[in-house]
Amino acid sequence: MRPGHHHPRGREGRGLGARGFRDQPRRGVRRADHGRRRAGGLLRSAWVVLKRELASFFVSPLAYVVLTSWLVWNGVWFWMLTEFYARNAVSSGASTPLSGFFGGSALFFIPLLVFVPVLTMRLVAGEKQAGTIETLMTAPVSETSVILGKYAASMVIWCVLWVPTLIYAWIMSQHGSVDWGAVTASYFGIFCLGTYFMAVGLLMSVLAPTQIVAAVLAFVTLGVLFTVGIGEFVLDGAAREVCAYVSMLGHMQSFAKGVIDTRYLVFDLSLAILAVGLSIGAMKARRHG
Repeated sequence: MRPGHHHPRGREGRGLGARGFRDQPRRGVRRADHGRRRAGGLLRSAWVVLKRELASFFVSPLAYVVLTSWLVWNGVWFWMLTEFYARNAVSSGASTPLSGFFGGSALFFIPLLVFVPVLTMRLVAGEKQAGTIETLMTAPVSETSVILGKYAASMVIWCVLWVPTLIYAWIMSQHGSVDWGAVTASYFGIFCLGTYFMAVGLLMSVLAPTQIVAAVLAFVTLGVLFTVGIGEFVLDGAAREVCAYVSMLGHMQSFAKGVIDTRYLVFDLSLAILAVGLSIGAMKARRHG
């Protein structure tokens, strides 16, 4: 073969190699498109589950019993606080009825330890008792979509619980100055607290065979976390630091002062992600078990 002369197969081989090299980005684009379509499908399915869950909740008598009871309790609690601060203006110092309302006492949390289990017990355990869980499991939706949709619905309900309490801040603003920064931080803290409260309730509903068992498990789990947090005020050293990290009371007292402590954010979101992840795993085990 003469120098400089290339075999046709060599040119063909190089051509195929070049085309193969050019095809690599195309395959990457196809994989990215597939990933986006899959994520979009997951979110659409979760959205359908969310709407179904909210529609089911708001047509049930339980929803209005819980919401009415919650509003009555909050109204009584706020009235008690305003009476207390009016009579003890000097001893209360810089505290206000609003700072007391947002986690200034264990009485803020005790009702939540009851209301949250009642709200979340039906999320999955209710489907089991109604016999609709099998229909849900055979539907063309993933376990992730089901859990994310139900969790998102529970967070919407959590927010609905708290929206009416904005009127208390308005009432206080009509009779004096209100630190709206602290109020905003307080509601942000309540939202963060709800992320793991509702996630724990959802997990118990996935694990429990009935709604009553789910409610009891959620009450006990949240009650244990609340009790551990009280150790912040009675223990010393490393144990106190651990309890302070878990403390629901410390959590809300910090936010009520307008201080957003990232330690509490990390704890809330970590526990929420863990509980939601375990819920997805438990649902997968049920479907494939």
